[in-house]
Amino acid sequence: MSLFSSKGPSAKGTQKGNKFVGLTVSPLRISEVVLVGAAKHSDARGFFSETYSKADLCALGIEIEFVQDNHALSVQRGTVRGLHFQTPPYAQDKLIRVARGAIFDVAVDLRTGSPTFGQHVSAVISSDAWNQILVPVGFAHGFATLEPNTEVIYKVSSHYSPGHDKGLFWEDPALGIDWPVTSSEVVLSDKDKCQPMLSELPRYFFYEGAGSQS
Repeated sequence: MSLFSSKGPSAKGTQKGNKFVGLTVSPLRISEVVLVGAAKHSDARGFFSETYSKADLCALGIEIEFVQDNHALSVQRGTVRGLHFQTPPYAQDKLIRVARGAIFDVAVDLRTGSPTFGQHVSAVISSDAWNQILVPVGFAHGFATLEPNTEVIYKVSSHYSPGHDKGLFWEDPALGIDWPVTSSEVVLSDKDKCQPMLSELPRYFFYEGAGSQS
C-alpha cells in the first residue's frame, strides 16, 4: 500500500480552502522517510503548535490512518531503543516527535528488492528543532537519546501485537550506522541486546516501487 497519495509528498505547506496548512514535509535520502515540520506560535505566555492534522497531511500527499499514540521517557543519555518493527498484518507507520530533549533517529530499509535495502537514513529530532520524522512500513526504526530525560511521543498506524513485534541488532556492522554512543556506554533493554543481524532476518517486506510497501 502506498504511503503517499497519487500527488506525492509536497515539500512545503499548502493552501487548503481559506486555511494555510502549516505542516511541511522534506524527504530524506531514502525518499519514503520524511521530516515533518509544524508551525510554532510563541508569545509571552509560551507557545501553541498543532503538531498533527490528518487533513493537513493528506493535503501534503500523506494518507495514513494512525490508531495509537505512545510516549517513552529515557532517563539516561545514550539510551538506544531499537531497532524495532512489526510484521504484516500489524506493520506500523510511525510519526515520531520529541517533547523534551533530543534523539538521533534511524530508519533502516527492510524491503526485499528495494535499491536501498539494508541502507539507512538518520536525523536529529529534538524539542528545540520542533521537527518530526515519518518512518513508513517496511523500515526498522530506532533512536539514541542525546540528552537525559528525553521524552519521545509517536503515532503508529497499527496496534501493538506481541506476536508480530520484531527487531534488528542496533550495532550490526552491515548497517554502517554511526551511532552517537559506544557499545561500552549504551543503555539497552535485555531484548535489544540480542536482536538478530540483518543477514538472519526473514524477508518480511517486499519492494513494489517508489513510495510503496507491502
